Amino acid sequence: MSRRAGESESRGFEESGNRGVGEPGKKISDSSTLRLSDSSIPDFPYGIQSKIQNRKSKIDMSLLSQDDARALLEKVLRYSRADACEARLSGSNGGNLRYARNTVTTAGVQSTMTLVVQASFGKKSGTASIDEFDEASLEKVVRRAEELARLAPENPEFMPPLGPQKYADTPTYVEATANITPVYRAEVAGGSITQARTWNVSAAGFFQDDTRFAAMMNSNGLFAYNRSTGLDFSVTMRTPEGTGSGYVTRDYHDVARFDAWASSKTALDKAVMSRNPRAIEPDKYTVVLEPAAALGLVEHLLANMDARQADEGRSFLSKAGGGTKRGQKIVDERVTIYSDPANSDVPAPGWHEDGRPARRTVWIENGVVKNLAYSRYWAARKGVDAVPGPSNGIMKGGSASLDDLIAGTRRGILVTRFWYIRLVDLQTLLYTGLTRDGTFFIEDGQIRYPIKNFRFNESPLLMLNNLEALGQPMRTGGHLIPSMRIRDFTFTSLSDAV
Repeated sequence: MSRRAGESESRGFEESGNRGVGEPGKKISDSSTLRLSDSSIPDFPYGIQSKIQNRKSKIDMSLLSQDDARALLEKVLRYSRADACEARLSGSNGGNLRYARNTVTTAGVQSTMTLVVQASFGKKSGTASIDEFDEASLEKVVRRAEELARLAPENPEFMPPLGPQKYADTPTYVEATANITPVYRAEVAGGSITQARTWNVSAAGFFQDDTRFAAMMNSNGLFAYNRSTGLDFSVTMRTPEGTGSGYVTRDYHDVARFDAWASSKTALDKAVMSRNPRAIEPDKYTVVLEPAAALGLVEHLLANMDARQADEGRSFLSKAGGGTKRGQKIVDERVTIYSDPANSDVPAPGWHEDGRPARRTVWIENGVVKNLAYSRYWAARKGVDAVPGPSNGIMKGGSASLDDLIAGTRRGILVTRFWYIRLVDLQTLLYTGLTRDGTFFIEDGQIRYPIKNFRFNESPLLMLNNLEALGQPMRTGGHLIPSMRIRDFTFTSLSDAV
């Protein structure tokens, strides 16, 4: 869900389509009209404010319908002289707005479309890409891919293109999100900046949204198409003396689920609460991890469910003496993690990059490894089904709120998020990183005071074996992850970072 359009110079603003989000409780719809008061618009440099209020030209939309994408890809394949050819087409149209020190600094829109062609002669493949779509350019990119294929060495793990597949429709596209305007982005920033100024803190944030499509076709008859929408928002609030910091991140495919005011208030509350932190000794502590913090380690577990690494003895899923730990219990029995592209909270495309259909797949159930991810080559070598990797991560949780988890903690630490996470040992899945943007000491079920940040050394395997309680799942980083209470979480040293 972080794959958003980049920044570019502001141009072509459209002003209708949504109501504002600068105040609590406001929602947007694709049929309403947005009106801004002068006080709700944040400070803009270089005349950007007048552009937002006055310009009404549309930006160039690089988004093809399914029929148009199919027609273009068919044209590309007709140029092919290779034994096999695969063409991928993708495009996006989006906008962004960045602010720092309570002032908007940049705002832009971007529209792109790219064609990638892979040609194969036997087991030799070449790939070329282009962003021009006239007849001469289409033929040129095919010829270039073929030229590179003839020069390439044979790939001993080459797999021929798949034939036609059946794909499930997944709810990745929402019209209201596609209709987000520059004015809406300005309202998001305006609400955040208004709150920061009220409490004399400094806000730095970034909002971006985009609408995308992706399509692929090959010479064996496969065709796949998906369109999607998404938005990402993050903001850091800092107190003027520099000792307090709060952070929040939100991402959605449906803008109706995004509460900009409440999101900024969460970061503001953390910043004010974390002023003048105390230093406590690093040790093993019970921790309450907010979903963003839990994801920092859980996503590394999910990303390493690869069968080949396990079979070759390079993974935490490698079994002593050979083989994998499929069917073995590796974490607490309350842990179930699966992926499901049709999930309405975190939908994903119905097909993977290599054309395989994306389906609901259980990776860990009641603590037991149920499935591993297989490439087509490795599955063929092992004589098993080729299970694609996760399209998203969904971890079952409980009914407890974050406040409930804190209330049940006699002595521990509340962690907002981790950052700078780095792998230490793949076979034990040991990682190191730092807490950041709001770390608090809990005593007798209450937050007592802010504390300085720690470096941690921890494995998600150990973490999920030391599970005490699970909270309600929440979307973060394109996944659904619950807050959780973990005992004996290892902090190794203090950090002066805020």
